[in-house]
Amino acid sequence: MITVYPLEWIDSLILHTLDSKKTNISDLSQSDLAFIGNNLSKELHLIQVQLKNEIFSLQKKRQIRLLVRKYHSSLVYLLDKVIGYQKKDIVFTGVLAGIMELVINCLYDLLSFVQSRYFNYLSLDEHVPVQYLVISRKEIFLRLETLKNKEEEGALDGHLTEMVFNAISSSIAEKPQHKITYREILYQKELLKYLEVLAAAKDQSTFYSGIDQLLMEMNFNYHPYIGHFTRRIQSQLDLQESLVDKTNQLLVCYKEFSQLLFNEKISFDPTRENIRYVLDNWFRQEITYLERKLVLDAGAQSIHKEDQNMQIGNNKVQCALSTDQMGLILRAGDEARILKAKSLNEVFRTIVPHLSTALKKNLSYNSMRSKSYSAEEKDKQIAIQTLERMIKHIREF
Repeated sequence: MITVYPLEWIDSLILHTLDSKKTNISDLSQSDLAFIGNNLSKELHLIQVQLKNEIFSLQKKRQIRLLVRKYHSSLVYLLDKVIGYQKKDIVFTGVLAGIMELVINCLYDLLSFVQSRYFNYLSLDEHVPVQYLVISRKEIFLRLETLKNKEEEGALDGHLTEMVFNAISSSIAEKPQHKITYREILYQKELLKYLEVLAAAKDQSTFYSGIDQLLMEMNFNYHPYIGHFTRRIQSQLDLQESLVDKTNQLLVCYKEFSQLLFNEKISFDPTRENIRYVLDNWFRQEITYLERKLVLDAGAQSIHKEDQNMQIGNNKVQCALSTDQMGLILRAGDEARILKAKSLNEVFRTIVPHLSTALKKNLSYNSMRSKSYSAEEKDKQIAIQTLERMIKHIREF
């Protein structure tokens, strides 16, 4: 049982048995190599169990953090060593080459276990060692290739996945090696893991695609993706015929966006602002623009509307509520399917010209409909109290 140094066997294997300066590795027999191969998987399991037992026995986070970092730094050191052996002039062939590859895979599996299970205890902003980065890049590129095949099979949104591939590829290929941190590598691996899950499952999303939802939650604040996202929303608005329909469509898009999950603790690019803040600001600005345009459009058509109101004459019903409060009731009637028309806009356009208030005779149905989406809490309460009064009278009939 491992009691003092959990990595003792693997440490001795790498620093002594496989070191050509200390051991004539060509003298290793087939039985020695077979023993090493069989023992590696057992040691991998024992070390994982030992780490879990040690952490389970600790109570302070500081002690757990120190223990996890000890394991992590030791594994990184050993991984650098064994990869360093492969770069020397000695050519490893046959079973020995297989053992070297098996040792590397074993250490890499242990590192992945520590990083995924005890993520919160690692110092992720440290720059990764060069050799560790080489293996991580190799793994990431292999996984990218596999996902590209899934894309060709139609399991993923081709355009979005291609954008993710380009972002990850350029990030790990163009950035200087000494500038890449564990946080960046782990983020990319986590993103690929979830993309692999999406590729295996059927996307049942109704508005934003499964990849959109994943990229939002993962804070994929990659500038080309943000631009692509806003252009897609704009293209949907361009299909609408009127300003009212554009505003309604944008409000629906914004509502669906606001209900997505966001993890603000992680990001693709730590130097850029959170994707949630960027897109939320974009939605708000677009909504404000359309609402102001609606007001201007209503003002330009005011003369025409006044003529229509004159034709209607004085046959209007005066309501004791404000326009905001009436708008809330009409919108609620539409959404509850009590008032049925082609659209909410049709409900307001048909009913509002026949209504007035004590202060205003001619009401704008566009303005009332628009304000029904941004009513104040006070207006909501008054509308509710009014409906309750009506309920009371109906009960007394």
